[in-house]
Amino acid sequence: MISKVMIAGCGGVGGVASARLWQAGLNVTAVTNNESITRQIVDDGLRAQLGDEFVRAEIDAVNTPSEADGTFDLLLVATPPDGAQAAVEAALPHLKTDARIVTFPNGLIEERLQAIVDEDRLLGGIVSYGASMVEPGRIRQTAVGGVTLGRLDGQTDDQILEIQKLLAPIGEIHLSENLRGARWSKLAINCAISSIGTVGNDRLGALMRHRFVRRLALETMTEVVAVAKAEGVQLEKVSGTLDLDWLALSDDERLRAGSTSLLAKHTVLLAVGTKYRNMRSSMLRAIERGRKPPVDFLNGEIVDRATKHGIQAPINQALKDAVWSVSDQELHNSITSLKAMFEESRDTLRELDMVA
Repeated sequence: MISKVMIAGCGGVGGVASARLWQAGLNVTAVTNNESITRQIVDDGLRAQLGDEFVRAEIDAVNTPSEADGTFDLLLVATPPDGAQAAVEAALPHLKTDARIVTFPNGLIEERLQAIVDEDRLLGGIVSYGASMVEPGRIRQTAVGGVTLGRLDGQTDDQILEIQKLLAPIGEIHLSENLRGARWSKLAINCAISSIGTVGNDRLGALMRHRFVRRLALETMTEVVAVAKAEGVQLEKVSGTLDLDWLALSDDERLRAGSTSLLAKHTVLLAVGTKYRNMRSSMLRAIERGRKPPVDFLNGEIVDRATKHGIQAPINQALKDAVWSVSDQELHNSITSLKAMFEESRDTLRELDMVA
């Protein structure tokens, strides 16, 4: 039976999980890797704005797993993608031998962690809720959602069902027999939304009102879908509704000025922007806090795998370069900078005969 839960990372996503599971009566320890966050939670609890509800969760908080008491039945990894492997390596000595590990970060994290964790212990958790840390020890949920839970081999057992029930306070927990397909679909969304949000320096709702931003997002996701197919991935619908195979641009849509199907795809992205209008890029928040953006785990992953398959991915390459330029303070991120990047990318696509 699972009673003690360690959560690696106590930013927005980890903070919501910590507060909700504490509310449900679980013994929760958050590993923050940040002294100011740890001190705030120890002194005053984790303060969480969860919709209309305010929660002061009196969870345990430590800087590193070695400071935690006892051993744990479950590890939830809620770090940025570039911190996931180090977080798991640090936590492993403090987990019970049969403890499962659920990974929340974006990207193809489970594939990377298979080198250090037995496959039967490793579960993927694809998060569909939005959240951010507004100050140390204070988080705010920005969008309602749940978690898609599964294993790379598609198998389900009694312990996974127990974890599904345990995580239910966070939101609706869906089980997937195609975790890889769900991960790649979410990766397509993140490669577009997170990177565009970083370069454009605005919330999703405001950005998606610009037609060129929606087209840039469609081009980005189209490249991801092409690479996924080359990898033999069967894509899953995001949150059961957003079909990446359909959303990807056809050759005809890329070469024609407009069509009914293209209008429909723009309409879908407008709806996504409205639903998640307050969502702000987690990579942008990382840069603002002086951290490196994990863009190599998103657009960079696509560029590397596209190269392996001989596929052109100029939009993901451009977004990766632009995010690093913002991080290195070589580019001022703004809607103007994003528009300039879009225009340059159109020239590149024309040179490749990929657009009219």
